[in-house]
Amino acid sequence: MFVKVYILDAPYAIDRPFDYLCPSALSGQIHSGSLVTVPFGMQNRLRRAVAVELCEQSENTKVKPVHAVLDDRFSLSEEMLGLCLFLKEYTLCTFGEAVKTVLPPGALSEAPNIRIRKLYRLAKPREEIAALLAGKSLRSEGQKTVLRFLLDIEEADSILLREQPGVTLSHIGALIEKGLLVFVEEEEYRNPYARFGTQGDRSPICLSEAQSRAYGEIERLLLLDEPKAALLYGITGSGKTQVIMKAIDRTMEEGKSVIMLVPEIALTPQTVHIFCTRYGGRVAVIHSSLSQGERLDAFRRIRGGEVDLVIGTRSAIFAPLPNLGMIVIDEEHEHTYKSESDPKYHARDVAAYRCGKTNALMLLASATPSIESFYKAKNGKYTLVPLRERYGGAKLPTAVIVDMREELRLGNTSPISERLLGALKTVYDREQQAILFLNRRGYHSQISCKKCGEVLTCPRCSVSLTHHAGRGGNKLLCHLCGHTEPPPKVCPSCGSDELSFLGYGTQRVEGDLSRFLPDMPVMRMDADTTGQKLAYDRMLEDFRAGKADILLGTQMVTKGHDFPRVTLVGVVLADTSLYVSDFRASERTFSLLTQVIGRAGRAGEEGIAVIQTYSPSHEIIRLACKQDYDRFYEGEIALRRELSYPPFCDMVQLTLTGENEAVLLGSGKALTDSIGKMLSGTYSDLPMTVFGPFEAQVYKLNEKYRLRMVIKCRLHARVRSFFRDLLSEYAQKRDVSLSIDLNPLSI
Repeated sequence: MFVKVYILDAPYAIDRPFDYLCPSALSGQIHSGSLVTVPFGMQNRLRRAVAVELCEQSENTKVKPVHAVLDDRFSLSEEMLGLCLFLKEYTLCTFGEAVKTVLPPGALSEAPNIRIRKLYRLAKPREEIAALLAGKSLRSEGQKTVLRFLLDIEEADSILLREQPGVTLSHIGALIEKGLLVFVEEEEYRNPYARFGTQGDRSPICLSEAQSRAYGEIERLLLLDEPKAALLYGITGSGKTQVIMKAIDRTMEEGKSVIMLVPEIALTPQTVHIFCTRYGGRVAVIHSSLSQGERLDAFRRIRGGEVDLVIGTRSAIFAPLPNLGMIVIDEEHEHTYKSESDPKYHARDVAAYRCGKTNALMLLASATPSIESFYKAKNGKYTLVPLRERYGGAKLPTAVIVDMREELRLGNTSPISERLLGALKTVYDREQQAILFLNRRGYHSQISCKKCGEVLTCPRCSVSLTHHAGRGGNKLLCHLCGHTEPPPKVCPSCGSDELSFLGYGTQRVEGDLSRFLPDMPVMRMDADTTGQKLAYDRMLEDFRAGKADILLGTQMVTKGHDFPRVTLVGVVLADTSLYVSDFRASERTFSLLTQVIGRAGRAGEEGIAVIQTYSPSHEIIRLACKQDYDRFYEGEIALRRELSYPPFCDMVQLTLTGENEAVLLGSGKALTDSIGKMLSGTYSDLPMTVFGPFEAQVYKLNEKYRLRMVIKCRLHARVRSFFRDLLSEYAQKRDVSLSIDLNPLSI
């Protein structure tokens, strides 16, 4: 018997199946999806691999035997194997990169991190133990305490036993010698969310008339035995979560399982609390802040059929749930659903693939859908399910636009306008809460010299250094590569001591708030304050419990949160994403503003949103303040149709990276020539528009230079073949590397 395997760390140029012999010692242990080690190459070094097919014969005359089979608990099911092959084909990654994405970290090691717990149990029937305790033959009080304790709870580990009064290890050992106690080893699951609830509360969900209409359409789709997709388009605060929960109930009634994706780790604790309260212990959570062991154990619980609902961020889309009935992608417009490292997949595409294979429903939900998704819904590819009323009759917040140019003219150089400051004082007087959003962390955005104009930049990247102060120390930090250095006292270029600290970030705003409003506790949530494990969970729980009056943060505070006491939302600077050189800048800005404005006034209280900007008349800002997505969409889709941008074409970004700038520039010309030759020869039938090469927005990143090309086309199998040929050509080169991103989220 022979087996075809993919080597997991094979480079792109040789990423193909290799034949190996199944030795008799491993007969019956190897199957399609098995993780194995095999000798590979001239030196026969052992490499990890995945078996993809068993066959009776091999075309090769010299076939090496498989060396060993790895832990079968992490082997790939047929569906997961197909998913890896889909990722390889669809995103142009290697098979090994796909496997490492589908499996949890640590699953591919020869000794996965499985925690074993030793449990002690009674070795005799309960009646015998009770009689022994009633008699006089057992004199040790410590031993009696152990037996009485186990009569009550049946089993316990040594730590719990030794917590009982007068019990030591010697008492436990003596009982084992007497044959009264036995111990067993049991695999233990690590689950930091177990505390959220073990008993499910399946009380009826009361829906409004608008919600009932939306649910009725979703239920109709759920009961169709075919692949389908729906877009639940509901304004902020319309009660999309209740509709989703009722759809999950219906899916589970059919004996099927559900994956629910959220865009940010910060949303996980709120979502987990809501869903664990309802579905009890049959919920698993997957996101990158969990430890390797916790992610392994979540995978094992899912694979073992102990889970009906998986909640998590992007990587949870690969959860190996059996009998999948629905995949929900909440806040589907968010850029975090697209991976920026290989494989460069979008969770929405993976969901569509999995739903297609299992006849499941892909349910997208958003108040500000991506242009591509809303276009598909408008054209019938997705079923559009509108929800246009706020739940419980709550009103949308009143939005106030503040012109920061006028603030400067009046002498206010603080990031906090007088209008926002007054609104915060009102919140304090009414014992309510506020959320402030600023998409910049740090204290100052940059430092420049007044004399020569020099801006202090990272020595490893072509970006300015950000000034950080406060608890993290006084330093300059590169947000791309992590380089740090102390702030200089003089300009490194001309020696002048006239240095200007320009711009502001969340640290500066936090300082001003503490100075202006000393009685209002501020909680800052950004990448600097959420580095520790489960920091998001603790901070959001504390804010919900009223331990802070103001939640200040970057994008992680803008979406999905439902805080009943929040009546004020402030956008400190609405312009940060508006003038970025990206065709999605308007969409991203509209979505961010709409989402953050929608956090206010969700529990019947009247909400207000204060939007600070240097562009008060900009149409995108005004439409976001009105929460008018339909009008925004009509203008944006007309522009994209005119300029031939997605969804009217696909965009492909090619990135050349190299340490030697001169070599890289030469490679850019060579890549242009290669593309031209291919499009005039083998692939002359493919219509493409090629732009570049040009410098990447961040030209130098971590000591490497980057050139980019952008191609407009329509993706299908032959176009992907074109890009695969390009990758294969550049996989042989050592001085530069080529990466290809299909439909990137930023150009």
